[in-house]
Amino acid sequence: MTFLAIDAQKSLFTLQKSQTEFEQMLILNQINWCTKQMNYVTQQYNELYGDDAEAPDLEEDPYFVMLQQTEEQLQTRKSNLDSQISLLNEEINSSKTMINNNIKQSCGLNLLGG
Repeated sequence: MTFLAIDAQKSLFTLQKSQTEFEQMLILNQINWCTKQMNYVTQQYNELYGDDAEAPDLEEDPYFVMLQQTEEQLQTRKSNLDSQISLLNEEINSSKTMINNNIKQSCGLNLLGG
């Protein structure tokens, strides 16, 4: 019967993993949006200034800087989520192994006792 408790715990890990993967997908979408916005701003900047040596530095544009910082924060969050997903996968695999071993042990005891 221990395997039922372990299976329930495995199910919780699986649910948590699914939620984390969903959050990861949302973060990836936000990263993609930031990247597209930075590309758009760069394109607009290049069209406006071209090769003008007197042009202001794009890296000093407040909106562009905000996009860069946001992208960096999102990349950090994505890395954290990647780590969490890896740990959850390890827990799920460990639980599967424990369940299988517990079932085998229970079957072995039933065969010996019956």
